[in-house]
Amino acid sequence: MFECRMRGNFRRASVLLVVMLSAASAGGGALAQGKAPAPGVEAKTRAYDVVSVKPNKSGSRGTMINVQNDSFSATNVSLKMMLVNAYDVKDYLISGLTGWANTERFDINAKILDMDADALKKLTNEQRESMLQQLLADRFQLKVHLQTEVLPIYEMVVAKGGPKITAVEPPGTDPDADKNKEFKGMGRGSMMVNNTELSAHDVPLESLAYSLSGRLSRTVVDKTGLKGKYDLTLTWSPDDGSAAASDSSAPSLFTALQEQLGLRLQPAKGPVETLVVDHVEMPTEN
Repeated sequence: MFECRMRGNFRRASVLLVVMLSAASAGGGALAQGKAPAPGVEAKTRAYDVVSVKPNKSGSRGTMINVQNDSFSATNVSLKMMLVNAYDVKDYLISGLTGWANTERFDINAKILDMDADALKKLTNEQRESMLQQLLADRFQLKVHLQTEVLPIYEMVVAKGGPKITAVEPPGTDPDADKNKEFKGMGRGSMMVNNTELSAHDVPLESLAYSLSGRLSRTVVDKTGLKGKYDLTLTWSPDDGSAAASDSSAPSLFTALQEQLGLRLQPAKGPVETLVVDHVEMPTEN
């Protein structure tokens, strides 16, 4: 199980993702899938003091990433997975990786040694991502740049007949509602995606669009015009041609959005910010 902020990373996997959401505004400019500092811009933070990078030859499909106040550890991860974490970008928006950079797996451990506990707790997501960027630059000789491209996207709009969701009252405005701030065992501002089931409590629709982007491998932009935050439940059938998909009575994701939430996805094109890898080297083991 992974637990992370919205700035963390949604992967298409059959594991339970528990994501604490704090969605960014979707207005204006390129449709960036995160807020990582621009490559080459010096971060106002420090680097990890101790870093270990070792190849993982287990052949396992399982991966694990664990972030603590003073450390970062990743087991059996690819370079692309590290880029997703370091630059808060969807994996389908990363280009330039070839050969071993697409296939090799690594165990990576990094630690901060001489920062007091209070300072560690105050490190922001942006600062931690910048530290990962520095780690990749130092150990993988990584060089990247951001590039805006006009790509196929989906616009999430209100379906004919109107939305089938109701905005959640802000905390404190409804004392009775505040007595039970959980929804399906979830705290405010959280989303759970388990295979083909999604539940969210008190989240903006930009967060739903962000999650759908990872599921569909295409940027989804909220064009509903609906403000506020919502409780959401969504169930759909797998689209991988598996036996589970053929046996499922649930609708496709596109149909489920319309039938269950009163929203639909329409194809469009728009500017999307991508991450291009210019140079990378196999790290030396230590």
